[in-house]
Amino acid sequence: MATLNESLNQLQAVEGALCAAIVDSGSGMLLGSIGTGVDMELAAAGNTEVVRAKNKTMQALGLQDTIDDILITLGKQYHIIRPLATKEGIFIYMVLDKARANLALARRKVQDVEKLIEF
Repeated sequence: MATLNESLNQLQAVEGALCAAIVDSGSGMLLGSIGTGVDMELAAAGNTEVVRAKNKTMQALGLQDTIDDILITLGKQYHIIRPLATKEGIFIYMVLDKARANLALARRKVQDVEKLIEF
C-alpha cells in the first residue's frame, strides 16, 4: 500500500510527467497534487465535469460498465483521468509531455498506482 504522497511521487517519476493529482469528483477538490505547468485546482474542477459527463452519457446509453480511464490528447500533452475502482468518487489525473512520454507505460503506471493507493 502507498500513501497519497508516495503515490503522487510515483506518478511524477514517470518519464515525461509534468504533474499529477488525486481528485474528489464529488466536490471537484484536490486531495493532493505534485508538479507544475497546469493550474491543478482548475484542472481538478474541470476534469470532475468530464468524469460526470461521461458517467451521465454512459447511463443514458444504458451501458452497464465502468470507466477504466479517459485519455485526452492535446497537441503537446496527454491528459489521463483514471477513476479509482476501489474508492468511488476519486480519480487520478496526470499530465504528460507528449514529446517525452511513453503513453502505454504511463497508463500502466497510473493503473499500478491506483491498485496501491490507500486513504
